[in-house]
Amino acid sequence: MDTQLLFYKKAVPVTSEAHKDVSIRAAGHYGFAKEANSVPLVAAEFRAAASDCTIVFAGQGDEMMPVVILGMRDKQNLYVNEDGTWNGRYVPAFMRRYPFVFATAEDGASFTLFVDEDYEGINKNGEGEKLFDSRGERSMYLSQVLDFMREYQSQFARTRAFCQRLVEHKLLEPMHAQYTMPDGSPGRLSGFSAVNRDKLKELSGETLEKMLRSDELELLFVHLQSMNNLQPLLEKTAKAMQSDEDAPEADTKEDA
Repeated sequence: MDTQLLFYKKAVPVTSEAHKDVSIRAAGHYGFAKEANSVPLVAAEFRAAASDCTIVFAGQGDEMMPVVILGMRDKQNLYVNEDGTWNGRYVPAFMRRYPFVFATAEDGASFTLFVDEDYEGINKNGEGEKLFDSRGERSMYLSQVLDFMREYQSQFARTRAFCQRLVEHKLLEPMHAQYTMPDGSPGRLSGFSAVNRDKLKELSGETLEKMLRSDELELLFVHLQSMNNLQPLLEKTAKAMQSDEDAPEADTKEDA
């Protein structure tokens, strides 16, 4: 599935004809992301996300982007509680924009706003924020959504350019994390890249100065520092596994 459509099941264009009576109830729940063990991050989020998340890079070539690791196992998000609430300090913008997403036109210069009609908070009962007023004009809420989406798209483009410079300077290298769970079973997290400290030190003074002035050097240090958050995430993984083991088995007996 397209990374940009990670959570979306039925994304359709937002129009006054199709959504004139539609409201969005923002429940503050993130159950839609419970099986996402990583999501993309834009550079402007690095400092906030690094407070309790691990920032790495995923993809190849032109598709390289920063991501935050949310779980050590496939289809596991340890930052989403059973009731759908978020237990971390920072919620990535990639998730906060849901159920909305921009679709890029073929020319790459224009965008269309889509909404996931499978979102549990979408309704025609007037619950939450309406997308359009009685005249079919954009509501203040929808205008705010568009402003947020435009800013996100702008930051996304800047972040992609930042990643391309890292690729050009050959600063990224594939990495993996091996660990052992309390029950003795081995685990391995792979498919991501991190900045190579030695290659960073080999950059010319001119390049380092440019990166310093553009704040890109600080972003790399924040990324490297965030790698220390892997250990707390491993501890959360162990607790989750222990909870699964302690959970009572479901009674599968059929009634007589």
